[in-house]
Order: sequence, then C-alpha cells, then structure tokens
Amino acid sequence: MKNEIEGLITAISDDFKSWTAMTQQGDQSQYSKDRVEAFAGTMEVSEGSKYIKIIRNDGSQRSVWGFIVKTESDKKFLRGDILMAAGWAAPARNKPRGNLFTGYDISWTGPKYLK
Repeated sequence: MKNEIEGLITAISDDFKSWTAMTQQGDQSQYSKDRVEAFAGTMEVSEGSKYIKIIRNDGSQRSVWGFIVKTESDKKFLRGDILMAAGWAAPARNKPRGNLFTGYDISWTGPKYLK
C-alpha cells in the first residue's frame, strides 16, 4: 500500500500544481514555482490501527486531507478506500470517495464530495 499512498500524494501535488497554474493565469514566476515545490513537502502520513491519515502541514497549521482504510476487517469499507475527514481524529463513514487500488477522483483540498 506504500506505493499507492505515494502515488496518491503525487496526484494531490499534481492537482495543486494545476490549480496554481490556472489561478496564476500562466504566470511562471519564481514565487509560483517555489510554492508548488514547497507544497509537496507539506504532506504527512500518520498510520493508526484502522486508518491511514493524510495530513497537510504547511508549518503554520495542520489539517487532515483525508483517511485511507487500512484494515481488511471493516464491515462497511474495503482496504484502500479513501474517506473524507469528519474531523481531526475520524473519517466520514458515509461513502468512500475512491479506492487506492481501483481508482479515485481527488483534489488537493481533499477527496471530492459525493455527486
């Protein structure tokens, strides 16, 4: 699962890069480049017994990006399911937003809302 989590973090960083390019309207200033490069270093992984928490730590504040189901014994979710955060310590357990192994649609701000 380690490789899949690394791929997820890369996808999060790529989405931030796309968003930054769109908001800067093509401005490739050094500030924009530094911002994109620094973003990738803000992602942390914290492993618990049931979930893996993806945290964004930009130095001044920490926030939960989302959770990944770690266990195979969850009655509602599959291993690798991506869940939104309900708060700092718990995921929203209504529906998965994708799965590390079968595909997902995410944003740099977190897993996408349900449609």
